[in-house]
Amino acid sequence: MAVRSGKLLGYTALDGNLLEHLYLRPDVRRQGVGTLLLDQVKRNSPGRLVLHVFQLNTDAREFYRHHGFIVLESTDGSRNMEKLPDQTLEWTALEAE
Repeated sequence: MAVRSGKLLGYTALDGNLLEHLYLRPDVRRQGVGTLLLDQVKRNSPGRLVLHVFQLNTDAREFYRHHGFIVLESTDGSRNMEKLPDQTLEWTALEAE
């Protein structure tokens, strides 16, 4: 969790090596908060992270690419509730070195 002056700025949720959520309030984006949260998750991960991101979310895809994630798979969205095309991304500690 990221908190400033008692206000929640963002949070993450990790389930094993699956990054289920990395959420930031829109007004704190591009201020380094997401990077701080992601770095904390990486430190607490087993050396590998996987996540799913909608293909339409180009800002998130660029954020993860910038932080060393690679695309493992692109799908038509048939496996998610929203039925939107998505991608599975992966980061490994070995690739980051």
